[in-house]
Amino acid sequence: MKRLDIRNIAIIAHVDHGKTTLVDKLLIQSGTFRSNQQVEERMMDSNDLERERGITILAKTTSVKYKEFTINILDTPGHADFGGEVERIMSMVDGVLLIVDAFEGCMPQTRFVLKKALEAKVTPIVVVNKVDRDNARPQEVINEVYDLFIDLDATEDQLEFPIVYASGLQGIAGMEPDKLEGDLRPLFDTIVEHMPAPDADENAPLQMQVTMLDYNDFLGRIGIGRIYRGTMNVNEMVSVTTRNGEVKKARIQKLFGFSGLQRVEQKTARAGDIVAIAGIDDINVGETVCHVDHPDALPLLKIDEPTLQMTFLVNNSPFAGREGKHVTSRKLRDRLMAELETDVSLRVEETDSPDAFIVSGRGELHLSILVENMRREGFELGVSKPEVIVRMIDGQKMEPAEFLVIDVPEEYTGAVMETLGQRKAEMVNMVNNGFGQVRLEFIIPSRGLIGYRTEFLTITRGYGILNHSFDSYRPLVQGAVGGRHAGVLISHETGTATTYGLMSVEDRGIMFITPGTEVYEGMIVGEHNRDNDLTVNVCKEKHATNVRSATKDETVKMKTPRLLTLEEALEYLNDDELCEVTPQSVRLRKKYLNKSDRERYEKQKRWEAQPQA
Repeated sequence: MKRLDIRNIAIIAHVDHGKTTLVDKLLIQSGTFRSNQQVEERMMDSNDLERERGITILAKTTSVKYKEFTINILDTPGHADFGGEVERIMSMVDGVLLIVDAFEGCMPQTRFVLKKALEAKVTPIVVVNKVDRDNARPQEVINEVYDLFIDLDATEDQLEFPIVYASGLQGIAGMEPDKLEGDLRPLFDTIVEHMPAPDADENAPLQMQVTMLDYNDFLGRIGIGRIYRGTMNVNEMVSVTTRNGEVKKARIQKLFGFSGLQRVEQKTARAGDIVAIAGIDDINVGETVCHVDHPDALPLLKIDEPTLQMTFLVNNSPFAGREGKHVTSRKLRDRLMAELETDVSLRVEETDSPDAFIVSGRGELHLSILVENMRREGFELGVSKPEVIVRMIDGQKMEPAEFLVIDVPEEYTGAVMETLGQRKAEMVNMVNNGFGQVRLEFIIPSRGLIGYRTEFLTITRGYGILNHSFDSYRPLVQGAVGGRHAGVLISHETGTATTYGLMSVEDRGIMFITPGTEVYEGMIVGEHNRDNDLTVNVCKEKHATNVRSATKDETVKMKTPRLLTLEEALEYLNDDELCEVTPQSVRLRKKYLNKSDRERYEKQKRWEAQPQA
């Protein structure tokens, strides 16, 4: 039995290929808003971080009306680091819109999100977006898409996908790249015609799986998911089958459907609907809400394992507690455990120390977004260098490898290939598109990419574009891969950095701080020109003399310091360093602040590295 009036679809794409903009236009053209209503761009990117970075981090649900049909749309993240969101969404939908840029074509995350969709056996529609761009090459891009489908072992049915050409920015679409109509009607019609209606047996016992979580101060935890069979009513008693197989009773206190960007309260919902429910305080992702007398659980959602880990520590620097509200290990632990409830691809392990927690995620961006959210909430913490998670598979040590795609002007290809060779990257393809740009494709150990982005932007003068996604686990590459070669400049004492102090050491390297910055002993204030660490005094003041020159200090010019963002700071770290993160500051520091402690640690490390007799 099918619900013919509903279509449940997800929108998937590589980051920046225009899916959130396209959803904006679908919402506007479906008549969701009043004609005089003010609407923002990228409506689906609702939190501050998403708006600032122009990326989708959390999957979100919206719904539009077209003719007599309701189309439920799930906007998914494009970054592979947030792949856990994509994997969950695929269980809620019957089809996907794969959006591909008409110039860039298939990118690493296109491959990643499409692989998840094909594994879930959903029906694809390909949308070639941005066909109005200069240098758009829709026909070549379609050939790339076909190659990608074949490469990912798509079935014959999946290979017979319809193709729609569109310009999301202008809100127009058509079935030919040079014959776009004045609106998105061709896309709406293709969705209604080609996307399968959901299977929906309304007379069977209730069964709904929670795939996303939200939180509301008044309602508590809200579970979002699709009803697979039966009907659901407000104030109805239900049974919830938990992850560990237990069955507990609960009551549906509130039931919401979706209309545009709003949640609409309703009394009842039927099989095929995507709904939000409140009243089950400790509900988790993957759990099944069933009829009270028929606790029939759906299979738990399969989520890929994390590939990268970092240690989160209570901030113990001399400046601890100055800027943050939450500084204790109990607060830190509670916050990390709360994150586990909504982020299924995150792992948190407690250590022997009550002040340290090992947090594992899908990549640097995944973990840095968590750190950024925590600092905005008033947390202070220390974070260690990101490390890849090595696994034993069939008795062999395996490490994660990434599929890396680089677009660079021709003149920089040699330098890029040389630096990636040092990081044990293996080239798998090279394409010169004739516009002076070269596309290079590599398989590279994940640890070889840690800290590479800054070096890459330097050697390509900012003209290079780098994209990557998780490929597979491969045999561990022996020896050091990647890492920082330069040493650092370390503050000798606690105080305030002076212009005079900074000028006396700036010929030793690149500074990370400006005059007037408060520093403490053991804090990293710059990068050394050489490969060893150097302790410097940046708080030194100029002694007064009885000889004065009116213009002496006016001609002094300092080099521009390199002020690190949170991501750059995390990439920059070495094994013996930490990143101190507070609501207002990001500081780099040594684990051991005292110089004699650092020397003792280095001596111990050298002794342990020597072969023992």
